[in-house]
Amino acid sequence: MNRPLRLGLIGLGAISPYYLAAAARSPRWDLVAVCDPRPPRRAQDPAPRFDDHRDLLRTARPDAVVVAVPNHAHLDVCTDALNAGVPVCVEKPLALTPAQGRTLADLAEARSVPLMTAFHRRYNAAVRALAARTRGQRVSSVRVRYLERIEDHLGGEDWYLDPARCGGGCLADNGPNAFDVVRQLLPDTGPGLAVDAAELHRDASGTDRRAVVLLRCGDTAVRVDLDWSFPGERKDVEAVLADGRVLHADMLAGHPGFKNSLWHEYEALLAEFAGLAGRTALPSPGAHGGLASLDLVAASYAAADGGHRAAADAGADR
Repeated sequence: MNRPLRLGLIGLGAISPYYLAAAARSPRWDLVAVCDPRPPRRAQDPAPRFDDHRDLLRTARPDAVVVAVPNHAHLDVCTDALNAGVPVCVEKPLALTPAQGRTLADLAEARSVPLMTAFHRRYNAAVRALAARTRGQRVSSVRVRYLERIEDHLGGEDWYLDPARCGGGCLADNGPNAFDVVRQLLPDTGPGLAVDAAELHRDASGTDRRAVVLLRCGDTAVRVDLDWSFPGERKDVEAVLADGRVLHADMLAGHPGFKNSLWHEYEALLAEFAGLAGRTALPSPGAHGGLASLDLVAASYAAADGGHRAAADAGADR
């Protein structure tokens, strides 16, 4: 396809500026429509605006859409886009539960429509450099820290602090990014990541504010630390090789200023989505890790809650 792909952005919340900037900088995308039911925050929208994503799909007829709505709405919005034959890049997590995620993956496969989960941290320059250094090496252990004060990152999006809409809290929302970073450092072959143990700390509303998850991938021990009450922001990963070398990647280094690392990550993410949306042959439904991360999140909740979370998730599936 020689012309730019026509892009629709569904959801104009806290993460939308990064998509808008990335699309504006890319010759591969032409932003043709945006969608959000709330009153406009900006003096002028960058493209024609719709209140309902179904109207956007019917009227704007985009070649692809980005879905950046609250987590609980991923299933319905992605279903409508896939049924319309429109490739989807959806913010992590793919859905609220593994069953919902598999519903979307199965639909994408049945319709032969690309479905990509937006794991923006896999496009972080420091993470990519670390992944290159560990490639072909035996990794003894990995530790990811994903720490922030969530109130600093809300941007008016109160749904993060609603367990029903978010999916739980820091484990449901930041866990997928952290688990995906781990997967970038470990071989694609052999045993996959499995949860050994997990510990959660919830606030009075039931939102998990801190989590520690211990995992294993073959002989590699993995620890993931998540925190939504951390004073400031720390997001890094450490890999210890079998020969004793310790390698480190600071996801925020070189990007001074609040959330400035996201600009280059979303630019690379949209570049990959352009390649995926323009393909005629599709990768496997789980190729971008959305299902794997949902499984790890569910297993972590089950380990922390003694299986009660798994039963609650089953009741939420449709």
